[in-house]
Amino acid sequence: MKTYKKIVLAAGTGQLGTALQKHFKNNAEEIIILSRSAKKPDGNIRTVQWDAKTIGPWVKELEGADLLINLAGKNVNCRYTEKNKKEIFDSRTNSIEVLAKAIDMLTVQPKVWMQSASATIYRHSEDRAMNEDDGETGEGFSVEVCKKWEGAFLEQSKRFEKIRKVILRISLVLGPDQGVFPRLKNLVKFGLGGKQGNGKQWVSWIHERDICGIVEWIAEHENINGAVNCTSPVPVKNDEFMKIIRKEFGMPIGLPAPAWLLEIGAVIIRTETELILKSRWVLPKRITDSGYKFYFPDVKSAVNNIINSK
Repeated sequence: MKTYKKIVLAAGTGQLGTALQKHFKNNAEEIIILSRSAKKPDGNIRTVQWDAKTIGPWVKELEGADLLINLAGKNVNCRYTEKNKKEIFDSRTNSIEVLAKAIDMLTVQPKVWMQSASATIYRHSEDRAMNEDDGETGEGFSVEVCKKWEGAFLEQSKRFEKIRKVILRISLVLGPDQGVFPRLKNLVKFGLGGKQGNGKQWVSWIHERDICGIVEWIAEHENINGAVNCTSPVPVKNDEFMKIIRKEFGMPIGLPAPAWLLEIGAVIIRTETELILKSRWVLPKRITDSGYKFYFPDVKSAVNNIINSK
């Protein structure tokens, strides 16, 4: 007998959504993907169209869901123009607001609503680690995005007293096919995988499989609610992070990228250096305190698994 009757992944076609589909496919009777694009059913996985802004026929798919996970949000890997800033904010808050409206229309509400968020809500930290209990929020555009993101979720979901609500503060996700790792692999293969900036900034990261494991763990443990840091218990500094990746690929050299060069490169590829240079030293206190055991707690084991999974 399968554990879950219905799981709904809002905006579930990206890196995390794809990983979660694979993870739950054999343990759920039905997985519903809310997506802007139509797609043929894949066994027990169905894709239903939505625009993440307006009510539509997709609403009925939420009826009686065991688990609703909202992954919607424009990628922040872009230049912070006013147009992009507005899209980044709106894509997050609009999806939360329309999901709340949809839940109001249901006869049987979802049991759990998990909302994706980001561990970048914490300040630039080189002096101490940040956790859910005593972590300090920072300043700047990306932090304001996180604050508004979580604020919208807390405001819109507070009226649903019977739904367990969880905020997933996700760090840098490592996986073989999407996200940052394929880009890092290419840098390393071309001898450009050295430290970035001064290399002393902390990198908080997590393997795709552990994101899925944490989601399932939270679903099964009814005492977990509120904000949860989804990150490895062993963060590393940037220079060590890149060194480990180089070693696993058998690349003895890696040219460094000083901050001034990163600034030029960021303009060329239309992104921001903050994504690389901010020191994110975040620990997953709540999930480890609850007893969760990581599949890949350290970078070496995570990278080795990703390389050998291809």
